[in-house]
Amino acid sequence: MKGQVIAEVTIIPVGTASPSLSHYITACHDILRNAPDIIYQLTAMGTIIQGSLEQVINLMKQMHAVPFQMGAQRVLTTITIDDRRDKLGSIEQKVRAVSE
Repeated sequence: MKGQVIAEVTIIPVGTASPSLSHYITACHDILRNAPDIIYQLTAMGTIIQGSLEQVINLMKQMHAVPFQMGAQRVLTTITIDDRRDKLGSIEQKVRAVSE
């Protein structure tokens, strides 16, 4: 999957009516479910996305907007991007390398 990045995003709406955030996360994941040519994985603390840099950044922008569309007044988004150009990589390969 040449030309792809692996990124992790955590989106946290602040000052919501409830401490539960799962409905915000579900709405953010609806964007990923409808996105072509990406791979993503939900983790306990964020979401890992694999795709082209342009597409991943665009998806993260859309996901960042979701809590605002749902009524949040403040959103904290943390993004980490692994853009390795010396060899091909994938989410699976990164996990496998540690397991081995």
